[in-house]
Amino acid sequence: MPTLSRRERGRGEGMDEFDLIKTYFAPLAREFSGSLGLIDDAAVIAVPLGQELVITKDAISEGVHFIGNENPSQLAKKLLRVNLSDLAAMGAKPLCYFLALMLPKETSEEWIKNFADGLAEDQREFSIHLAGGDTTSTHGALSFSMTALGTVPAGKALKRSGAKQGDKVYVSGTLGDSALGLMALRSESKDDFLIRRYLLPEPRIALGQKLIGTATACMDISDGLVQDLGHICRASGVGATIYRDTLPLSEPARALIQKDSNLWEAPLSGGDDYELLFTVSEKNHSVLETLSRELHPPIMMIGEITEGNGVRALDATGNEITLTKKGFRHFS
Repeated sequence: MPTLSRRERGRGEGMDEFDLIKTYFAPLAREFSGSLGLIDDAAVIAVPLGQELVITKDAISEGVHFIGNENPSQLAKKLLRVNLSDLAAMGAKPLCYFLALMLPKETSEEWIKNFADGLAEDQREFSIHLAGGDTTSTHGALSFSMTALGTVPAGKALKRSGAKQGDKVYVSGTLGDSALGLMALRSESKDDFLIRRYLLPEPRIALGQKLIGTATACMDISDGLVQDLGHICRASGVGATIYRDTLPLSEPARALIQKDSNLWEAPLSGGDDYELLFTVSEKNHSVLETLSRELHPPIMMIGEITEGNGVRALDATGNEITLTKKGFRHFS
């Protein structure tokens, strides 16, 4: 479907907020009884016996998390997927989500329809349903907020705080694709693989659930590998060493880095990978080998947990790498 520009977004005097909800968003809640058809003030959610709720909230805004000229269907999917990635990092099974849309008054009905269509497609793929939310107008940029709920066996949620000295550090998938994909978009490159990795992250839901009882600590990589591993280290009271040349790279990313070694910063500190970063004790290494054979994506060991604090990244000769930045920060 075509991307809509700002000029094409004008809704005029068509549907109001309630018509839009009834037409485009109520169908997304139809199969989730707790939504009450989106006609009440709040949802009513029953938690299965022996399960706990895992709740996460992420927001994305134009100019920070997306350029603004993307297909609305892609924006909807990215919003849902970054929240699903947080659920995956806790080992949770997706249940439902709440959506808040802050839309400029000129946003067209066609734009909203395309956005809702993207949500519908990903709801089917990831077995999750809309449970409620809010739609409001804004004089500012496009902004979206989502709260996603999942379930996990009681007391079994994966956390950042369990890493211990001697544990090995693992990542799923490949790193740096999203940061390089954003660079490709800004330079009008035609690298479709990297651009897709930026626009449509892959939440590792199945892997997260399989890591329950095996991973000692886990989180997803949203702000950059070194920075996010630092979060695990602080929560666990440990340090970490990673080896740059063991980082898993896609073929397009590897080709770019071979041409320009400065691009190593993409897998080390680039954001928006949304891969799982986790630690596993030595005794469970064989479990990871089995999981890697059973599940997509591949799993790679990239370092180990050490005493002390902070994260050291070493090159092929064992020298510590100095990074211009360790990851993305919103207020710096």
